[in-house]
Amino acid sequence: MTEANHQLGEVERLIASSVEAMGFRLVQLSLTGNPDGGGGQPTLQVMAEPLGDDDEMNVDMCAQLSRAISAILDVEDPISSAYFLEVSSPGVDRPLVSVEDFQRYIGYQARVEAATPVNDRRRFVGRLLRADDEHVNISVTDSDESVKDFAIPFVSIARAKLVLTDDLIRQTLKKRKK
Repeated sequence: MTEANHQLGEVERLIASSVEAMGFRLVQLSLTGNPDGGGGQPTLQVMAEPLGDDDEMNVDMCAQLSRAISAILDVEDPISSAYFLEVSSPGVDRPLVSVEDFQRYIGYQARVEAATPVNDRRRFVGRLLRADDEHVNISVTDSDESVKDFAIPFVSIARAKLVLTDDLIRQTLKKRKK
């Protein structure tokens, strides 16, 4: 485990229960830049969203979370160097991190990268079909217009995110109107 991963694990341990108590779900934590101070200060990005599926993250919520997280991290000091704290929403074309993320967006287009090849490929762009603790199933239309379904082991997913499509934008706008 790298030092950055250790620091992120510690940050998550320190802030997760407070973030949830405030009505938010942690989506993703990342530490970018050089945490050793060379080449500028690193940035700790905290991506969060409201627990209610119909709620949408706004600037006031980000500011509220930022103040609370900053207070916790100032006391506990899990990152040894100076850093910038950035609290943001996952956005419309959000990352898919947990099984629940994949399940919530079944039927939508996603881009999934596997750490190890699945049927001789690592990159998949297609419609999410199913997701459970073992696999994420995705239907991919290849350049020859053939459709292939893949079962990607959940543990081998390196990164995944929704693809910005008209359908996703329509659903997001519909949710905002509620």
